[in-house]
Amino acid sequence: MKLHSALYSLPAAPRHLVALAVIALCSGQAMAIAPFTVKDIRVEGIQRTEAGTVFSYLPVRVGDTFTDDKAAAAIKALYATGFFKDVRIEADGDVLVVLVEERPAIAAVEFTGIKEFDKDQLNKALKDIGLGESRTYDKSLVDRAEQELKRQYLSRGLYGVVVTTTVTPVERNRVNVTFAVDEGDTARIRQISIVGNKAFSDKEIRSNLALTTPGWFTWYTKADQYSKQKLTGDIEALKSFYLNRGYLEFQVESTQVSITPDKKDIYITINISEGEKYTVSSVKIEGETFGREDELLSLVQLKAGDLYSGEKLTASIKKITERMGNFGYAFANVNANPDINREKKEVAFTVLIDPGKRVYVRRINVAGNTKTRDEVIRREFRQFEDSWYDGEKIRLSRDRVDRLGYFKEVTIDTPEVSGTSDQVDINMAVTEKPTGNILLGAGFSSSEKLTLTGSIQQANAFGSGNTIGLDVNTSQRNRTIALSESNPYFTDDGVSHSYEVFLRTTRPPDINTGDYRVQQLGANTKFGVPFSELDTVFFGLGVERTRVETFTGDPLHNDSPELYKTYVTNFGDGTNATTTSFPLTVAWQRDSRDSALSPQSGRYQRANLELALIGDLRYYRAIYQHQYFRPLFRTITLATNAEFDYGRGMGGKAFPVFKNFYAGGIGSVRGYDSSSLGPKATNGDPLGGSSRLVLNGELQFPFPGAGTDRSLRWYVFADGGNVYADKAALELKQLRYSAGIGISWVSPVGPLRLSFGKPLNAKPEDRIQRFQFQLGQGF
Repeated sequence: MKLHSALYSLPAAPRHLVALAVIALCSGQAMAIAPFTVKDIRVEGIQRTEAGTVFSYLPVRVGDTFTDDKAAAAIKALYATGFFKDVRIEADGDVLVVLVEERPAIAAVEFTGIKEFDKDQLNKALKDIGLGESRTYDKSLVDRAEQELKRQYLSRGLYGVVVTTTVTPVERNRVNVTFAVDEGDTARIRQISIVGNKAFSDKEIRSNLALTTPGWFTWYTKADQYSKQKLTGDIEALKSFYLNRGYLEFQVESTQVSITPDKKDIYITINISEGEKYTVSSVKIEGETFGREDELLSLVQLKAGDLYSGEKLTASIKKITERMGNFGYAFANVNANPDINREKKEVAFTVLIDPGKRVYVRRINVAGNTKTRDEVIRREFRQFEDSWYDGEKIRLSRDRVDRLGYFKEVTIDTPEVSGTSDQVDINMAVTEKPTGNILLGAGFSSSEKLTLTGSIQQANAFGSGNTIGLDVNTSQRNRTIALSESNPYFTDDGVSHSYEVFLRTTRPPDINTGDYRVQQLGANTKFGVPFSELDTVFFGLGVERTRVETFTGDPLHNDSPELYKTYVTNFGDGTNATTTSFPLTVAWQRDSRDSALSPQSGRYQRANLELALIGDLRYYRAIYQHQYFRPLFRTITLATNAEFDYGRGMGGKAFPVFKNFYAGGIGSVRGYDSSSLGPKATNGDPLGGSSRLVLNGELQFPFPGAGTDRSLRWYVFADGGNVYADKAALELKQLRYSAGIGISWVSPVGPLRLSFGKPLNAKPEDRIQRFQFQLGQGF
């Protein structure tokens, strides 16, 4: 960078003396020049920079005495701004003249030949480092951007990439910066060699690595493209593989990565030392245990005689640390020290516990709830401010907030309060998601063609935590209008309250082959009382006025099913029947799932008894459902569901036909038409039954490319189920089975499930519906 010193217009001074002054200032040597008082300052050469900006950086002001030191300082300060590529200072009498030549501005940053990256994201990343439109051109930043772009391509296995940067001057002292990229071909991993393995084969070891050689799906997964990060992860996976099988002293001695001259093929060699296989001789606990040594020792998963496992040892330390956290010791230090006996190939562990100071929570902070009120989140907390830290209560608080279903993500951390050793804050961060739920169901069958159902529900209405629902259906078969509201905190101690008002009209699927009509007008209210953190008991009362109409025609056209004719004979005049009932509801629910929308672990159970003892009808209707979720491996979840429903009439009266259960479709047995299984009328229309058994099993996998995102998954399933007529024996051989594949997605408008099912033992009278989808909650 070239510096110009001050040129003074001093009449008495010869020109060569001024030149000497220039040399002296640039070389840092002192030279006595008669100072003068600055009467004015003038800036010349600026085009985009404001004169005020130059004045703000000058260490000289009007009225100051100008000296050679201030001249050097002024030049240095203006160069340091980065705005100018040349700076000169002259004196015109008592006027200080600053002459500058500005650096060019960037008119545009362009990319050509880029397919691997999004250009808008690249432009944003460059602006973050100071390289963007209207910014001052800096060659060092351009060189840095070029190298970073190359590095990003190398990380994706594109080793043949060539980046050419062109800087083109344009009008008004500006330049265009163009990055021309030739991406070349992606380098593929052609071979992964393992050297030093004796206990396990190359194939078995490579099956635990994320990197692989080209295969059927590597075009999508890109697992055959090398990156340093992937290799580092694979080395850790390889260590875990050996450590979990007893090889305590396993080491990766070195790795070599080579690429062919044409930069298309990559060869990876991993050199390992397996060491010996060790068994555990003993495990003991030392340190401060507060008299709970036996309790803490029971948390250790490794026992004497077990094969050493690094995974079990890590899990044991984690459990002990968490248990100490439940006692208020948030910063407990737990370490397992090994004592290795190489002759016997045994290892003994001493678990040292240093609890540190007992910690209490100073403050609970909630962030990210742009819609949901603070109180809706805080009332789910079981850890309180100004109380002892309890790790179990903190985890329970997080799970309860997640189970609300209002947030995409719920995270919690407990940073130590600065300047203290016995206080923490709890910071909960939530990410809001749309809580409006449009429930849509659709399917296609040869008999019914396209079928649709729908409703609208707004959970967390106005951020209050309340749920408002409106169910409207104008189809020929099911006409419904229902309004409902639910308040989970009707009282401050967590008693919930909900109500529903409805008018429903039901007709058969095809009135040309069989006709009847059921119209229900009613309302109900329900209260839920929490008896523990997981258990809630519900009590409800409703009123229903039901009118059933039947019609007479020939057996194949417009004639009502015998089941409905029998009902109107028992409760009406043989053609119509109008009844009033006051069903009482008692229910129990236990929910230990880690999430309401995308559970990976835990259980959900509910039992519901509907009992009608007052009014024209006498019956009971019992429902029990049990869902179980368990993580398998790191990314796979096993999900099961079982539901058994049973209804009977009492006091010599028959079970109401309109209270029948139905099965078939998403939510019961996929692959069969919705509500089509079980007893049928002479014309083939489904009639439902007074008892039902449904069994479902799913293996849920992360969607390719979605990483650990739980909101988008694919699954394989197996279903079984059927419904049975009133007083009929429940025979397992009558169950219908299906299997298939599907996708679940927690979309912005609600949970979406798609399935393609194949019936495994369908009978000729069964209605098949292979493709089905549901927008709304479902198993």
